[in-house]
Amino acid sequence: MERCGWVGTDPIYEAYHDTEWGVPEWDSRALWEKLILDGFQAGLSWITILKKRDNFRAAFQGFDPNLIATWGEDDVQRLLDDAGIIRHRGKIEATITNARAWQAIEAEQGFDSYLWSYMGGAPLQNRWASLAEVPTETEISRAISKDLKKRGFKFCGPTIVYAFMQAVGMVNDHVLTCHRHVPVAKMATSPR
Repeated sequence: MERCGWVGTDPIYEAYHDTEWGVPEWDSRALWEKLILDGFQAGLSWITILKKRDNFRAAFQGFDPNLIATWGEDDVQRLLDDAGIIRHRGKIEATITNARAWQAIEAEQGFDSYLWSYMGGAPLQNRWASLAEVPTETEISRAISKDLKKRGFKFCGPTIVYAFMQAVGMVNDHVLTCHRHVPVAKMATSPR
């Protein structure tokens, strides 16, 4: 069975690639969680985040942005003391700020609708022959990043946003030889 070249042989990575990566996500809260986790990944490998994801979910109480938007310094300190997550003050504080920014977008149009509007409501179906062809950022990821920052988001540069877009299926970046390319392409229709 052939997979995308970035996967390697770690069973956690294989399972993530085979069941989650590239699968279109349409839920506002789940999209926000993934964007936050991609922000925590900055400067680290994704496998580090995957191995700590359950700890993150517990520490951030299920990544409920409405709850996290109410947090303050006591919560920041609690998270800085939690060895199960990435203890980076800037990223923790950004999560709280991003929860508040998410609330504004969610109330205005829905975070899911906001993000998917950049894609015309459907995933971009790329046809990469090799991993070397896959970009690290695109014009769309730069536009989303710029607008998210304008709306108050942090840790959402164009490379982070593109990795997020790949993960949540806004783009199908499984290479053509990967066993997941065709099944993920068939998931391209919004459930709405």
